[in-house]
Amino acid sequence: MNTSDNAVSSNRAIAAFIIGTLFFLYAFVQRVSPSVMTSELMREFSVGASGIGLLSGMYFYTYAALQLPVGLLVDRFGARRLLVLSATLCTFACVGFALSSSLWLASIYRALIGGLVAFAFVGTLAIATEFFSRARFAMLTGFLMATGMLGAIAGQAPLRYLVETVGWRNCFFILAVAAAMLAVCSHLIIPAAKKLPSRNVASEGPFQQLRQVIGNKQTIFCAVGGFGFAATMLSFAGLWAVPWLTTTKEFTEVNASSIVSWLFVGVMIGSPLLGWLSDFITRRKPILLAGIVSCLITLLAIVHSDTGSSNALLLSCLFFAHGLGTGGIVVLMGISREWNRATHSATTLGFVNMGVVASGAVMQPVIGALLDLNWSGQLQNGARIYSAEAYDVAFQSLVVVLVVAILCVFFIKESHCEQQIH
Repeated sequence: MNTSDNAVSSNRAIAAFIIGTLFFLYAFVQRVSPSVMTSELMREFSVGASGIGLLSGMYFYTYAALQLPVGLLVDRFGARRLLVLSATLCTFACVGFALSSSLWLASIYRALIGGLVAFAFVGTLAIATEFFSRARFAMLTGFLMATGMLGAIAGQAPLRYLVETVGWRNCFFILAVAAAMLAVCSHLIIPAAKKLPSRNVASEGPFQQLRQVIGNKQTIFCAVGGFGFAATMLSFAGLWAVPWLTTTKEFTEVNASSIVSWLFVGVMIGSPLLGWLSDFITRRKPILLAGIVSCLITLLAIVHSDTGSSNALLLSCLFFAHGLGTGGIVVLMGISREWNRATHSATTLGFVNMGVVASGAVMQPVIGALLDLNWSGQLQNGARIYSAEAYDVAFQSLVVVLVVAILCVFFIKESHCEQQIH
């Protein structure tokens, strides 16, 4: 625990990190929530897959766009005030979404929610950087990702059950209350930032800091690799897997949500496991390559499997295996930090996380557009139904993204778990 320069007890530092991880859990519930209410949203706003893809993607547009400003702000001002403010405003954005009467209004509030919860990931890692030793960073990042996956799991079958019980609008009123509670806890528990000499960036402007981070080719390779690592999780599991399973594999929506949840369980286990393994062998690149290649193999197995509702176990195992490989994102975060100056830590993590989240912003509407392009005209209760062939064409875009990511990972240099730029 790093408390020599900050008068913060170990217990309070741990409590602050827990609050940050709970905010990230909440962000993931928000992130995947449209995947379990696609039919309701299509009927409510009279739109097809493209419209729902755009609505869901609005979260990712603002989330990704704000990652760089978030990193710069956290490097300068610390996490506490930013997390309190963002959680408070998120309360009102959730209420606005619940009361939306049109697609464009819902999209605005969805974008606001995405921008506000954008502070959770980098802000929590800033807490880990300031109040814990550097040797624990990869492990804490793994735990943060694992907690986020609990949010993704909660946003699948449990949230679907809540939608069926109280309706999608009331679900967002409940999420508004949760955001308000996070704001209060952040204010009461997270310590105010105290600039350490190693984090003092006052001598350089934000644009100079940003140029150094973006001008580093290793940062670019990590960001593009992160795009590929997260594409299936955020666009396939995060939106289109449930309707695909219900339409082409004849699962109920609750059962389909349960199967998809296994991908997030895999990430939850794989994140701390791969982070620990990378630290243990003092190598980053072998873990990255194994993770991204396994993502491609398992995606192909999932999409081209002939299994139906009679073999939920096999599909669940494939989703779980894909999630394990996706856990390599935490190793990617570690190596990107090691190839940039320590004083640029939050900015670096923000940029790489922008690449990660951009995969949802880009691929959700891309898949939706490809589905609409191959739609046969079939409707059910006012919602569009897409054929297995249309889904096959749309999901090939994910294969292309993963192949590009594998090529980028090959160009990432090994850091041996040591800071390479000081």
